Amino acid sequence: MSTDNDTDSSDGGKASEASRPSSDDASDGGHCSTPDSDGEVAEEIAIVSFERKLPVAEDIKEELADDYDAIDIIEYHGDVFEEHWGAYDCFVGLMASGIAMRKTAHLLDDKWDDPALVVVDEALTWAIPITGGHHGANQVAYDLSKMGAVPAMTTASEAAGKQGIESKAKALDAHVVNGDSTVATNLAVLNDDIEAVERLDGPRAVLVGDDVTVMKRNDDGVVLGTGTVDGVKKEQVLDAWEAALSDLDLDFSDVEFVATATRKEGEEGLYEAAQEIGAGVVLFEKETLLEFEGPTPSRAKELIGWPGIAEASAIAGGREHELAREKERFDEAVTVAVGR
Repeated sequence: MSTDNDTDSSDGGKASEASRPSSDDASDGGHCSTPDSDGEVAEEIAIVSFERKLPVAEDIKEELADDYDAIDIIEYHGDVFEEHWGAYDCFVGLMASGIAMRKTAHLLDDKWDDPALVVVDEALTWAIPITGGHHGANQVAYDLSKMGAVPAMTTASEAAGKQGIESKAKALDAHVVNGDSTVATNLAVLNDDIEAVERLDGPRAVLVGDDVTVMKRNDDGVVLGTGTVDGVKKEQVLDAWEAALSDLDLDFSDVEFVATATRKEGEEGLYEAAQEIGAGVVLFEKETLLEFEGPTPSRAKELIGWPGIAEASAIAGGREHELAREKERFDEAVTVAVGR
């Protein structure tokens, strides 16, 4: 069992969301502004830099350009944050943390509406989220690690090696509807008091209390059910996904998330591929996969009692619990089915 929570479908299915908090979060394509809550994903960034550090700012912009919708470089002056507050999802302050804190403290109002703030030193040694850790700052700090900076996370769940509610929502391509509830639910995550995130398929009405976080999926995409050999390479997974999607006239932008089995937790090539396409990874328990077993016979069922991972996880993860494409094995290393 991973440290991440389980996901129950409306008919009892369970899964654990295992989205790596790194550049996968940066490129997941979901806009940070939703009808119900803001700040889950940073897409438009301003790098605020002193004049002498502008070459470093240019390097950062070049490195991160492919992961964000827009990255602007703004030269620092005393009112720079105040002038541009609210125009960007996240500010990267190429400066001392004390300067950034003093210049933004009076602007802070609400964590769901405020832009995120990360500071980084000129040598790119540290990337420190100051505000909005769960709303873009952690994401950007992890992306800066590609340039050698150490992301210094201080949000409680990430510091404890656990996945906060906002990160769980991102793994499922969802957003949090009632942001005030996350104080209680993230504390429960930290204390191991939450064992399941329940998935309800409608139509139905739900009445919840203040300490229940409601997540709503963003888009109606497909699910990539995936099984792999141990030690699979990222490129093998990406090629298999691309081939499976192309048969349906789909591409990576149509993917809601990647689904697999808990026994595949920590498979580096699979996670790296998910990061590459900006998708979260959902891990399903054995009993859930048995419940949603696919139509194609699987050798694994005979050998170890697990159904075919690709089809079962695609069916379990899909909104309609149906296959859009039955499983196919690629390069003798990756098996992919597409669920809807």
